[in-house]
Amino acid sequence: MTMRQLGLSIYPDHSTFEADKAYLELGHKYGFSRIFMSMLEIKGSVEETKNKFQKIIDVGNELGYATVLDVAPRIFEQLGISYDDLKFFSDLHVAGIRLDEGFNGATEAMLSYNPYGLIVELNMSNNVDYLNNIISYQANTPFLYGCHNFYPQVGTGLPYDFFMECTERFRKFGIHTAAFVASQVGDQGPWNVNDGLPTLEMDRRLPIEVQAKHLFASGGIDDVIIGNAYASEAELAALARIDRYQVQFHIDFVDAVNDIEKTVALKPQHFRRGDMNSLVIRSTMPRVTYKDVPNAPHDNTEEFQRGDILVGNDDFGIYKNELQIVLEPHKEPRKNKIGSISPEELILLDFIKPWSKFRFID
Repeated sequence: MTMRQLGLSIYPDHSTFEADKAYLELGHKYGFSRIFMSMLEIKGSVEETKNKFQKIIDVGNELGYATVLDVAPRIFEQLGISYDDLKFFSDLHVAGIRLDEGFNGATEAMLSYNPYGLIVELNMSNNVDYLNNIISYQANTPFLYGCHNFYPQVGTGLPYDFFMECTERFRKFGIHTAAFVASQVGDQGPWNVNDGLPTLEMDRRLPIEVQAKHLFASGGIDDVIIGNAYASEAELAALARIDRYQVQFHIDFVDAVNDIEKTVALKPQHFRRGDMNSLVIRSTMPRVTYKDVPNAPHDNTEEFQRGDILVGNDDFGIYKNELQIVLEPHKEPRKNKIGSISPEELILLDFIKPWSKFRFID
């Protein structure tokens, strides 16, 4: 698997060079390294279009970004260029082009051998034998990438199960993948409807970092790209802070939480026991590490709810200081509730399998 990246989208047809440049500089500050750029319409002459796009692409290249340009067949016609020669895009200094619409398989395979070393990114948001067809024409797979669509209209994003079926087709061949999350403040996209630009419908209104955690936790996505522009600096910072390789839950501590419980939650590398159960996720090493540290009962009489975080108290014998995350409601006075997972992050519990690693942040 390749290293996971964060990306931004810019829309030069709907923005100014200065605003895009400032956004890319801000993204660079927070470790973003991919640009999705839309070229779905041509304004002015071919030369004017070329100059406008190349100018901002060069800024991105200087900042260490790789730019993939989203192109539709009609753009090739408007520009008077052919699929046999991608020199126009090489001259723009892009890393690759994304084919918004597919061809016959043989065309995509041939494009993957372009002499400029351009990545050919395929649309992942369809559950058909499209990719198998391309591969069967002996495509140059290191130069094939996959990227899901985004969906500007509320209610039209992909359902999770379908998203995973589409994604698995690409993972099977080890192809680099990407999908989109939505900024809650960005109002710029390719079209005049913009209800956020996520891939997954269920993620549309979630905090941006939870959307990204969700995509990474699925195990199918290498790169997470913000679909709409411009995300706020707070959103960029929130994305920069997440762990791209394991689920990281935000914990809201109860008032009575004590020092040992904070240590048990925040210090260890947690993993779920291999012999799982359906009641709780158990992280058992803390009870070994901190077996001699007292932990008086508190917040131990209520019914615990899904997403509550528990630590065994002094009455729990060998299980004192074991950490658990509640999956099913139950009562148990030998456990202290030390906090709970943010409600928006409850969807991430499904990704904690036997031996899955996870962490908490305060």
